[in-house]
Amino acid sequence: MTHPASALSIRPQSGWTGAEIHGVDLTAPLSDEQIAEIRAALLKWKVVFFRDQTIGHDDHLRFARAFGAPTPAHPLFDAIPDPHYPTIYPIFRDRFKARYGASRGFDKPNWHADVTAAVNPPAASILRAEEIPPYGGDTQWSNTVAAYAGLSAPLQRLADRLRAVHRFSPPDGTTATDDYRQRVERRPLLSEHPVVRVHPETGEKALYVNPGFTSHIVDVSPHESRRLLGLFYDELTRPEYTVRFKWEPGSIAFWDNRATVHLAPSDLTLDHDRRLYRVTLVGDVPQGPDGRPSVALDGEPFEAA
Repeated sequence: MTHPASALSIRPQSGWTGAEIHGVDLTAPLSDEQIAEIRAALLKWKVVFFRDQTIGHDDHLRFARAFGAPTPAHPLFDAIPDPHYPTIYPIFRDRFKARYGASRGFDKPNWHADVTAAVNPPAASILRAEEIPPYGGDTQWSNTVAAYAGLSAPLQRLADRLRAVHRFSPPDGTTATDDYRQRVERRPLLSEHPVVRVHPETGEKALYVNPGFTSHIVDVSPHESRRLLGLFYDELTRPEYTVRFKWEPGSIAFWDNRATVHLAPSDLTLDHDRRLYRVTLVGDVPQGPDGRPSVALDGEPFEAA
């Protein structure tokens, strides 16, 4: 049984991106009206935030399933150490150590959308905070629909025709551990996506590249690829398209992975613990303005758990 529908309070957090949603209790099932209001806010603001939601894994999953089918926790990395929750991915303070060793730390985050190396990247991600440092650790999101709209008309026409390859690989300046390399070898993911993605629900065009996964633009020289990607990345991260979220215990961020990129914090220290949990929802295969879908160059789709 769902609780009675009530009008939610939608509070925008910046001009283009992000809104806080108040007036909902996520320890209880959502009504159809609440689901529709939250979805509409998500599609408009690209990321929505909830405060003071003291929920557990079961509540988290029930909320996620109201909007789609959860994927496995991650294509390469392990879920929380509980066999009842294979779809919950832990984001803890030291999670990069097994991937990059001492070379990674927390000082070189990349703007990214989640798992775009897959041919069908997740449609959305839902991140819940349990333990948060007393300062630092903010996450930022940018609206990739606004970024596309900010390009000049000639550049939009060029971007509409381009394709790019996305892959899992260590960030620049880091050295992957043996464990990371073995995981990539066991489940390689490599896909070619359109540089401009048409959103399957709104029809909006979004700039669909990101420094975290995009390796190069196809059918151009390496030099041209670097310059074009640099231009697109500059547009993606213009401050006016972004929102910065200060986490608190009980905070939740729910973002449209088809229309945003996000930036993990770079100011974390070993003095304080940080524990969050993420659920991602199954996504469709992106399509460009010409109707061409993405193509898997290696690996299987990232389907429901």
